[in-house]
Amino acid sequence: MSITTVLLTILGIVVFVIGLLFSIAWHELGHLSTAKLFGIRVPQYMVGFGPTVWSRKKGDTEYGIKAIPAGGYIRMIGMFPPGEDGRLEARSTSPWRGMIEDARSAAFEELEPGDEKRLFYTRKPWKRVIVMFAGPFMNLVLAVAIFIGVAMTFGFQTQTTEVAGVQKCVIEQSDHRKTCKKSDPVSPAKEAGLRKGDTIVAFDGQKVDDWATLSDRIRDTIGPATLTVRRDGQEKTLHAVLQKNMVAKKDSKGEVVPGYVEAGYLGFAAQTEIVPLSFGDSVVRMGDMIENGVDSIIALPSKIPGLWDAAFGDGERAADSPVGVVGAARIGGEVMTLDVPAQNQIAMMLFLLAGFNLSLFLFNMLPLLPLDGGHIAGALWEALRRNVARVFKRPDPGPFDVAKLMPVAYVVAGVFICFTLLVLVADIVNPVKIS
Repeated sequence: MSITTVLLTILGIVVFVIGLLFSIAWHELGHLSTAKLFGIRVPQYMVGFGPTVWSRKKGDTEYGIKAIPAGGYIRMIGMFPPGEDGRLEARSTSPWRGMIEDARSAAFEELEPGDEKRLFYTRKPWKRVIVMFAGPFMNLVLAVAIFIGVAMTFGFQTQTTEVAGVQKCVIEQSDHRKTCKKSDPVSPAKEAGLRKGDTIVAFDGQKVDDWATLSDRIRDTIGPATLTVRRDGQEKTLHAVLQKNMVAKKDSKGEVVPGYVEAGYLGFAAQTEIVPLSFGDSVVRMGDMIENGVDSIIALPSKIPGLWDAAFGDGERAADSPVGVVGAARIGGEVMTLDVPAQNQIAMMLFLLAGFNLSLFLFNMLPLLPLDGGHIAGALWEALRRNVARVFKRPDPGPFDVAKLMPVAYVVAGVFICFTLLVLVADIVNPVKIS
């Protein structure tokens, strides 16, 4: 590896880390701004974990950066209500009860005179939902802004109706070979006289403007067909006899998925080019990205065996394998070493950052403590209880004591930590790579 490659890799990692820190700060800013809007006292706003590298106090909040850029937090006074006896500090011989009391005590440890009206738990449930949702929402806003901005200005690599190359023979794609055998029939495209550089403008007399339409029509046709191509500025009609072949399977959106199907086969490779998207198409692509992100979150448990094999066995690291901060930083470094134009590298880094922010949003919305979604679920449950009591004229049940869920939160946190360590090991010994 040359010195230039090493320096470019380091540059890519540094750029990603800066983007990561900004994303974390942006997330916490959502919590901070809404908490202050609703009069909740916030003693700390920190980006990172571990030892404090820099901090400065402004008003009643300490703003700072910590050494490990793996997250961030704000501290709000009164995250949990007092116990049933009204005391903030109590001890129990039960370890589970001790966890609850520790969490409750920590929520009030910086209580100052006048803070009685500035406690988080005293705010109405809808205000608490806004405070906890504001952080992930900021990540969603950033992800959407980056994605749509880059999609509309830079674009995506898209297949076109221009011919990049003609296959010499018919080979089933499931064979995974490129060399023709004597027994392989000549490809329909070659027999029809299709050439590299031709642009197919019509198929069987029907105009085609994009690859998706042309591909579908080819797949749906077995037998004779006419091709209208533009060659050297003039249109020319070619006659082909499409054959049945095993080709890559596609889903309803036209994306290639694992597996093969029998379909019509012409035998040429489509040229690709980077095409900016319209606002509407960018929104649709962003919707697909969110849908894929949700599917990925749901599929996380099923990825654990593959991660384990990749980290501690001889398993191959799947392209859709979960990656952590270290893995994403490595990808960022790899982007900077690719032999592509600088604008491509910038676009790829921005898409990487958009994907990271979308993951932060989706992950934090899981209704599990200690995630933001867990606090949102607690506030919604409290609102439901109080409204039901009001409808049936029952006594107000009071704030829902989220602290009672802390034992579960510790278990969830333990699972997350184990999963994070597994991903970390896999990112180090068997990282996901880009081509």
